Amino acid sequence: MEPITIRIQTAPFDLGAEMQVLRAGRLDVGAIASFVGLCRDHHPGVCDPGHVQAMELEHYPGMTERAIADMVHEAQARWPLLGVTVIHRVGRLLPGDDIVLVLVASAHRAAAFAACEFLMDYLKTQAPFWKKETTPEGGQWVDARESDDAALRRWGVESDNAG
Repeated sequence: MEPITIRIQTAPFDLGAEMQVLRAGRLDVGAIASFVGLCRDHHPGVCDPGHVQAMELEHYPGMTERAIADMVHEAQARWPLLGVTVIHRVGRLLPGDDIVLVLVASAHRAAAFAACEFLMDYLKTQAPFWKKETTPEGGQWVDARESDDAALRRWGVESDNAG
């Protein structure tokens, strides 16, 4: 049974520590692909660097973890994975803070890279998170983008969040 870790938390995560946990005692793992998403100080195409002062992330406890687990099971059905870690932060985050971590272990790099990218595309469009950016003008909810829906479609999954 491959280890699956899914956590929603307010505290920062430690990439190195999480990677060690995923690979501990495993000699069958040949590759671990990782993705760390960061809070930016701007919203590309919308506002200039330095304009976003903070981001607030909200979720529905229980529902969010189940949705992410479903995404992980879909990835496991598509690729031969040996372990997956998904950690997503919620609460108030400042520019430069880590938001999300995805680690995917497999025997070979191609499966690890593909599954990691698939999970991030899925998280951006299907996971029940809501983002609100704070700027000098006040708070504003972040809308879904067509580019995120398009990224998910390349995996054969339809999404109409931006529509």
